[in-house]
Amino acid sequence: MDQIDQQIVRILQDDARIPWSELGRQIGLSAPAVIERVRKMEDTGIIEGFRAVINPEALAQGLLAIVMFEETRCAGLIEFCKGHPEVVECHRLTGSYNFMVKLQTASVATLERFLDDASVYGKPSTWIRLSTPVPFTGYTV
Repeated sequence: MDQIDQQIVRILQDDARIPWSELGRQIGLSAPAVIERVRKMEDTGIIEGFRAVINPEALAQGLLAIVMFEETRCAGLIEFCKGHPEVVECHRLTGSYNFMVKLQTASVATLERFLDDASVYGKPSTWIRLSTPVPFTGYTV
């Protein structure tokens, strides 16, 4: 990745819907040159995709829980999480916890059902988000 690719990635992290012509104007390239660079970054896996940022509270899914699992049946928990619609992330960890599962849900009742169902795969410990004073800001490029 050269400095131009880094600029492209920084701009796309802020606004992935920016028109190619405007992105090119900001970095001093033509729209076709920008498109070619973005496609190359997609082909090499630097850019994995483009997504909309959704407000979960607007979807009545305002409860964010982080569930840490220890003593885990790894394969079973992974498959369970892949099939659970309220799991938004699942990370395998080192240390005393094997997995961190991020769950976005509507209520404590749905969180409780998740914990009941998932407890066969490991011992859960749960944290509930109160606020997000520093939201995801993108990766340093």
